[in-house]
Amino acid sequence: MVHDLPFLSAAVERNVLQRTVYPMTDTQSNLVRVASVDELRREGCLSARAGDCTVAVFWHEGRPWAVDSRCPHMGFPLARGTVCDGLLTCHWHHARFDLASGGTLDPFADDVRAYPTVVRGDDVFVDVGAGDGERAPHWQSRLRQGLETQLPLVLAKATLALMHAGAEPREIVRIGACFGARHRAQGWGPGLTILTAMANVLPRLGPGERPLALFHGLVRVAEDCAGRAPRFDLAPLPNAGLSPARLKAWFRQSVEVRDADAAERALRTVIDSGSPGAAADLLFAAVTDHYFVDAGHQLDYIVKAFELLEHLGEGEAPAILPSLVGGLCRAQRSEEQGAWRRPVDLSALLEPAFEQLPVLVGDGTRTLSDEAFDDVVSTILGDAPQSAVDALLDALRDGIAPAELGQAVAHAASLRIARFPTSNEFGDWDTVHNSFSSCNALHQALLRSPSPELARGLFHAAMRIYLDRFLNVPAIRLPDEQAADEIADAPAALLDLLDREQRVNAAGRLVHAHLTAGGDDAPLIESLGVAVLREDAGFHEYQELEAGLRQFATLKPTRPVAARRALVAATRYIAAHCPTSRALGQTYRIALRLQRGEELFQSDEER
Repeated sequence: MVHDLPFLSAAVERNVLQRTVYPMTDTQSNLVRVASVDELRREGCLSARAGDCTVAVFWHEGRPWAVDSRCPHMGFPLARGTVCDGLLTCHWHHARFDLASGGTLDPFADDVRAYPTVVRGDDVFVDVGAGDGERAPHWQSRLRQGLETQLPLVLAKATLALMHAGAEPREIVRIGACFGARHRAQGWGPGLTILTAMANVLPRLGPGERPLALFHGLVRVAEDCAGRAPRFDLAPLPNAGLSPARLKAWFRQSVEVRDADAAERALRTVIDSGSPGAAADLLFAAVTDHYFVDAGHQLDYIVKAFELLEHLGEGEAPAILPSLVGGLCRAQRSEEQGAWRRPVDLSALLEPAFEQLPVLVGDGTRTLSDEAFDDVVSTILGDAPQSAVDALLDALRDGIAPAELGQAVAHAASLRIARFPTSNEFGDWDTVHNSFSSCNALHQALLRSPSPELARGLFHAAMRIYLDRFLNVPAIRLPDEQAADEIADAPAALLDLLDREQRVNAAGRLVHAHLTAGGDDAPLIESLGVAVLREDAGFHEYQELEAGLRQFATLKPTRPVAARRALVAATRYIAAHCPTSRALGQTYRIALRLQRGEELFQSDEER
């Protein structure tokens, strides 16, 4: 093996460790003198300062060679490496580099910068002025390689380098999104959802967490695509004159019988017509043709796809939206489950209500009063599903906007989390979370593309919240129903609480106390972001952070009490899932230290 090859000389490692050359610079050029030819030949390798970096200069095969002394993988001094047959091997992780070009044979590493050398008389010079060109294309390429090879360290280094160079976050998101949409035959999944959620929350995070958030999203996309077959596009139908209504009918019929190919061709044809609104209407109608599809995930996926296009531009719709079709066609439909049929046949309650929606859902723009909002939320959380159906129908008859009801439904779902007792089985957190994330998606969908078909989702959601009622038995008291805690530095105190297991109720009370006292929510939200991003977070934690912050921001201007409760709910869920082993954070810190020029190979005592 390469790493077992002998040293150039037994003295190479000893001499390099003992001395570094401080060379003379030719002021008329970019040449830096390293040593005499005889000295370099005798030592085999010398480490020399050259501008802002250290260069490892080797004598090999009768001539000098120079490369950046820091291994591009994890910063180990390449001057301590071995050269044989034109290859320089790093002794830390055995990455191999071509001395002439700096190119690596090992994709987990990176190409190292090579410098031209010049021999003048008996002196060896390194040309430190020979730049290595614009680095953004290089790091974009490395980002793609990291996605292809599922190497988190490469993804972290590339993300940090691009952000440091001034790249727009959306360009990093674009690379990850296009990769994820193309390299997963099953189509849209958790990875793309996480990437979009992180792009959505980026402005609410501290500057130091923004590259970290993108890194998390990219890692999850890479994991989603690992070992998967790629997805191949189907072309749109050749007849460009088909009406959106006809294509919508074909799409829904195809999804109904789980014919993914036919559905994708219909969708591609709508996309090619240049009408994103028609594509949204088509997808939202199909996902609500059945009850609470795929535990609400498919609705969230569709909403996230359109949110992703807001970051990337509508021109990416042909690459992104077709990835939704396969999952929509395969998804389980809740009316197929016994809980929706027995002991109460919820379908029998809902179908008559659905017949009224084409008349009731029109141009309604009215908002709910605070009292009416609380009444609708309370009714949805109650034990009488028929009362919840009637409350929604009455509100629509009164001209209440569907999106306004969507917010009420989403808030009811968040209160299931806010009142969730820790005496439940731990896995039941996911049940109430899935209801909330889907209801948040429904709210966003109704803001984007209200329709009688999509309004059915209000009733699906209300029934799902009804079915979750046993998870609030007994319901814990909300923080605003208890005595307020005394707090000092809430953002720091929150991070401390979330560094320990199951500080669920204490974390919720802390958030409530800080907000009730008039504390600034921005640093508190930044701390929630830190809490999630320092963990090896699961799919639902990313969703909860993004959905909780969105509901908080939407409610805050007009319903501050509800907004506080929404943030308490998100905090409680996140607290229940902290801490973890934090391996992903360790990888990111390594990349960050490398960017700063720190020496990772030193011991803690040496540092």
